[in-house]
Amino acid sequence: MAAKVKGTLASFWDTICRKKTITDDFHDTPLKKCLSTFDMTLLGVGQMVGAGIYVLTGTVVRDLAGPAAILSYMFAGIASILSALCYAEFGARVPKAGSAYSYTYIAIGEVWAFVIGWNIVLEHLLGSASVARAWSGAIDSLFSGGIRKYTLEHVGYLAHGSQWISEYPDFLAMAITILIFLVITTGAKFTVHLNTVFTIFNCVVILFLVCAGFAFADGRNWSEHGGFFPYGFGGSLAGAATCFYAYIGFEGIAVSGEEAKNPEKSIPIATITSLAIVSLIYILATTALTLIVPYTQVDPSAAFPMAFATRGITWAKYIVGIGTLFGITTSLLGCAYSLPRAVYAMAQDGLLFRCLAYVYPRFQTPVLAIAVFGTIAAIMALLFEITTLVEFMSIGTLTAYTIVSASVIILRYLPVYKCQFQLKPEDDVISTAAESTSMTEESSIIKKSKSHDDFGHLKQKLRAFPILNKFEPGNAVMLATFLLIVSIICLNATLIFAFEYWSTGSWWAILLIIIFVAMVVTCYLVMVAHEKNDAFMTFQIPLVPLIPALSIACNTALMMKLGPLTWIRLVIWMAVGFVLYFCYGMRHSVEGRTGTSYGPMVTYGGEADLSRGTLEHLEEEVVQQQPVNKDPPPTYGNL
Repeated sequence: MAAKVKGTLASFWDTICRKKTITDDFHDTPLKKCLSTFDMTLLGVGQMVGAGIYVLTGTVVRDLAGPAAILSYMFAGIASILSALCYAEFGARVPKAGSAYSYTYIAIGEVWAFVIGWNIVLEHLLGSASVARAWSGAIDSLFSGGIRKYTLEHVGYLAHGSQWISEYPDFLAMAITILIFLVITTGAKFTVHLNTVFTIFNCVVILFLVCAGFAFADGRNWSEHGGFFPYGFGGSLAGAATCFYAYIGFEGIAVSGEEAKNPEKSIPIATITSLAIVSLIYILATTALTLIVPYTQVDPSAAFPMAFATRGITWAKYIVGIGTLFGITTSLLGCAYSLPRAVYAMAQDGLLFRCLAYVYPRFQTPVLAIAVFGTIAAIMALLFEITTLVEFMSIGTLTAYTIVSASVIILRYLPVYKCQFQLKPEDDVISTAAESTSMTEESSIIKKSKSHDDFGHLKQKLRAFPILNKFEPGNAVMLATFLLIVSIICLNATLIFAFEYWSTGSWWAILLIIIFVAMVVTCYLVMVAHEKNDAFMTFQIPLVPLIPALSIACNTALMMKLGPLTWIRLVIWMAVGFVLYFCYGMRHSVEGRTGTSYGPMVTYGGEADLSRGTLEHLEEEVVQQQPVNKDPPPTYGNL
C-alpha cells in the first residue's frame, strides 16, 4: 500500500513538473512578425512612462518619501534592471508571447510556469484596469472633478471607505478600456505605430515639464519642510516598492518577442535601452516636481498640473494635462497589447481553455482572448479603485520576476543532456560520436567536447566534496536555488520587520541575521562550486548567479513592503488559478498528451536532434576517447 501511494505521488510530481518540449517548429507562429528594435523600444518606453510618472509620482512624493522619491525611483530602477537582464536572456532565447511563462515552462516545469503565467495575466489585467482609471482621472481633473460629481449625483455610491470596491462606478474608464482593446484587435503593427506617435508626443511634454520645472526651481523645498528625507530613509524604500510598478512595462517587450523580426537581437537591446531612458525620465521629472513646490503641497491625483498652478503658471497646467493623456494612453495600449498574448501562450499549451488561442487570420491577433479578458479588464476598471489595482498588480509581478531569476540560475547549471537550447561548438578537444543504432530519422551526429560534458557537474578540484558529489548533475544547484530563495526571504523579513530589535542590539535578532546570512552564502557557494554553462548562442547576462540572486533579494524585499490585504488578494487569486489548473490545465496540457518529459535536444548550431538512447551511446564513445573520469556515469532521469 505504501509503495502504491509513493508511486502515485511520484507520478503526480512528474506530471506537474513536466517541461515544455522545444521542437523544430517551436519558433513558428500564426502571429505576424513585423516589429523592429525601434518599435519594441518605444513599446517599452510607452508602457513604462505613462500612469507611473503622472499618477504614482505625486503619491510617492506626498505620502511616502518626500523629495527622497528621487532615490525611490533609483532603487526601483536598479531592481527592475536586475530583473530585466534575466528577462532579456530568456527572451532572446525563447521569443514567445508567453514571456516568463514560456521560459519557466522550459527551465523548471509546468506547475511553476502556470504560477508565473497566471500572475502575468493578473499583472496585465490589473495594469489595463488601473491605467484606465488613471486616464479617467486625468480627464476628470481637466473638468475640475465634474465627471465624478455628476456620477455620484445621478448614479450614486458603490461603497464608502471600502478597501475592495471603488467609491463610484467609473463608466469613462470602462469605455476607454473597451476602445483600446478594439484598437489592438486590428493587429500588432497598427497598435505599435499608434503607440509610437503617442510616446513621442508624451516625451516632448515631459521634456517641457522638466525644463519648466528647473526654470522655476526653489532649492529651499529640499532644505525646509522636513528636508530631503521627511519620512526618513525607510520612506525611500517604501516608495521604491510602489515605484516598482512604474517599471514593469519592460515585460511588454518580452511578450512582443514572438512578433519581432529579429528577437535575438531586438529583445536585449530594447529592454536595456528602454529601461535606461525611463529611469532618467523618472529621476529628472521627480527632481523637477520636488523643486517646484514643497512636497506637502503636491496633489497626488494631479501632481504636475497642480504644481504649476500653485506657482501661478496656469498655462503650463493644460500642456501637462494633454501630455498626461498621451502618456496614460500609451501605458494602456501596452498593457492591453500584452494581456491577450500572455493568455494566448497559455491557451496554446492547453493550460487555459484552447479556444482562447484562436487567431483571426485577417488581423493575425488572438481575438477571443482579447474579447474575454478585455471585458474583464473593463469591468474591473468600472468597479475598483486605482490604488487597490496597483498594489495587487505589484505583488503578482514581483512573484513572476523572482521565479524568472531562479530559472536563469537553474538553466545555467543544467547538464548538457538536459539542455534544449543551441550551444556554441567548442574548438578544442572535439570528438565525433558515431551513429547509435537507436537513432531516429530526425537524429544526426553532433560534436561533443569535454567542456560541454562538465556543465552542471562539480568543478574538477571539488569532485570529491562530500554530499554534493552524491547529486545528479544540476540537482544540487536546483536545491540550492530553492534554499537560497527561502533564506533571502527569511533574511529580508528579519531586516525589515525586526528592524527595531536588531538595530538596538537584541541578541536573538542579530543571531537570526547571522544564521540567514550564513545560509545565503552557503547556497551561493554551492552554486559556484559547479561548472556553469556559458556556451549559449544567444544573449547571456554576466555574473550568474550573482545578478539573479540580487534580483531575488530586491524583489522579495519589495514584496514585504506591500500591505497584508494585498497578500490576501494574491492568495485568493492563486487559489482560483490552482483550481483551474488541476481541473483543466493538467489534463489538457499539450505536453501531457505527448507523454515526454524532455524534448529533443537542440544544440551545436542546430545540427542535432537526439533521443535518450543516442545520448547514452554518445557518452560511452566520449569516455573511450577522453581520460577516465572517476565519477559515476550521469543518470538521465528527470530533475
